[in-house]
Amino acid sequence: MAKLEEITVLADDVAKLATFYRDALGLRVDIMEQDYVAFGGEGIRLAIFSRIGMSPNTHDHPEYRTQFTGQAFELNFECASTDDVIERFNHIVVNGGRSIADPTKKHWGHFAGFFADPEGNIHSLFAVLAE
Repeated sequence: MAKLEEITVLADDVAKLATFYRDALGLRVDIMEQDYVAFGGEGIRLAIFSRIGMSPNTHDHPEYRTQFTGQAFELNFECASTDDVIERFNHIVVNGGRSIADPTKKHWGHFAGFFADPEGNIHSLFAVLAE
């Protein structure tokens, strides 16, 4: 099987979303271009690419020129503790994120909160609870 190397988030406003991911989520920017931003770190790289900019790469497939609605993916960020979840969640909201569900204990053994980024994508912060 081929190795998964990158997850690309398509955006209408690359600069705004990149600023949010950098400032609110603390991701390190490795590549910053007008239509493409890549974040560093270990594991699979996260990138942002212009939705309209992707169109020419796909022989102008119409899906890239249509306004997207709905939830297509979710990023889950593991934190060290419940206090870390709360602190990071508040930091995200102060820096342009929108609270979807405040952090609470979940039945699956996590303490989790959900937030939306500036493009409306919903993500979560969580800490694994001790059994």
